[in-house]
Amino acid sequence: MKQVTIAGMTLQLLPEKAVYIESLEILLVSDIHLGKSETFQSLGIPIANQINQVTIDRLHYLCTALTPKMLIILGDLFHSNDGLVEEVVTQWTRFVDSISTTITVKLIVGNHDRQLIQSLHHLGVEWGTEALQIHQLVLSHYPEPQPRGLNICGHIHPCIRIKTRLDNLRLPCFFWIILLVY
Repeated sequence: MKQVTIAGMTLQLLPEKAVYIESLEILLVSDIHLGKSETFQSLGIPIANQINQVTIDRLHYLCTALTPKMLIILGDLFHSNDGLVEEVVTQWTRFVDSISTTITVKLIVGNHDRQLIQSLHHLGVEWGTEALQIHQLVLSHYPEPQPRGLNICGHIHPCIRIKTRLDNLRLPCFFWIILLVY
């Protein structure tokens, strides 16, 4: 875990691809893309679908370990309509049911979620299509730099690529954009 303080707010950058803001009791994740493997499979691309449960297990671990009051997903909870199969929906609703007595789940609709808006009502998550303002934070799917505050967003999928003669690694990372206003 790495802590950074920006705009008077301490953010915990977690290796589980999440940000925790302890002072607000908010856990932020983005671009989960549940059902991505099922989408690829529907196109004839063989890919294992255990990744959905691995992702949900990671979220459950974070919610149990950190006990946030709110889990906010900064877009792209699901990958596509083709990936919204019964198994994926069941895995997601079981997760939400397991935390719903203590944690509110909110989704800021991302580009992959837009086609699924009609289905979101049945998935145990509050959702909206606009950025969410909490104190000096603006939470969004697409970058929306703010002159007075901090924008935390998803969508970009930043990574660091490390190549050697023997290996080629693609490692997820956090990406910072600093907006200077004169």
